[in-house]
Amino acid sequence: MSTRNTAVAGQFYPADPNEIKAMFDHYNKILDEHLEDAALLKEKPRAVIVPHAGYVYSAFTANIAFRLLHNSRAKRVVVIGPSHRVYLKGTSIADYDRYATPFGPLPMDRSTVEELKERFGLVFMPEAHQEHSTEVQMPFVKTYDEEASVVELVYGEEEPKRLAQIVAYLLEDPETAVVISTDLSHYYDIEKAKRLDSICLDAVQKLSPAELHQGCEACGKIGVEAMLIAAREKGLKPLLLDYRTSADASGDESQVVGYMSAAFI
Repeated sequence: MSTRNTAVAGQFYPADPNEIKAMFDHYNKILDEHLEDAALLKEKPRAVIVPHAGYVYSAFTANIAFRLLHNSRAKRVVVIGPSHRVYLKGTSIADYDRYATPFGPLPMDRSTVEELKERFGLVFMPEAHQEHSTEVQMPFVKTYDEEASVVELVYGEEEPKRLAQIVAYLLEDPETAVVISTDLSHYYDIEKAKRLDSICLDAVQKLSPAELHQGCEACGKIGVEAMLIAAREKGLKPLLLDYRTSADASGDESQVVGYMSAAFI
């Protein structure tokens, strides 16, 4: 049985499941005690956008999205993220039997993998699947949707409209949820970061792919644009969940990275 082994456990997130659980419990306690709109936690999204930095910086922002995604009771979760380590033309689909996490393995949805390979001509490039943008999402999936199977897509030089076709196709099945992975601007001072990131946030709120190209510097902008195109096609409503920067954790406002999460209902 082939396994997509962890590549960044102990780096981007703890290798110890008890440490991860303590983090998630802490974040959920904050939500339960301080979230102004408690009704938000009852939403049932079909898709979410989440960040992919080290957990100390971005896991609070991601956690709220995965907590909502739990309400959807998806049978399969398709995680889509940009390639940071290798040049990639197009999109690679992970062709393994299971996906390792500190909480134990998640089953890969073999039938969906084969279906996407055949329908969209996706290929498997093993070197692309040491990718942190997708891997950091899997402990969340294992925590909140323990019975779900997963599919991992990693894209490089890809047409947003082509990726949007894949996302829209996946969303035709009400038992499938889509996770789009992206961080926002990188290494600007906090004021400039917030200006640039506001373009991304506004584009998501308006479902406006065009606005993404007016200054949004998200590393996963291709995936975000694909999600916005598919959401418009499927009549999904965007809902911003959280925005913050690395300065919230580090205190350093001179070079920050921006993080957001959003749900599509």
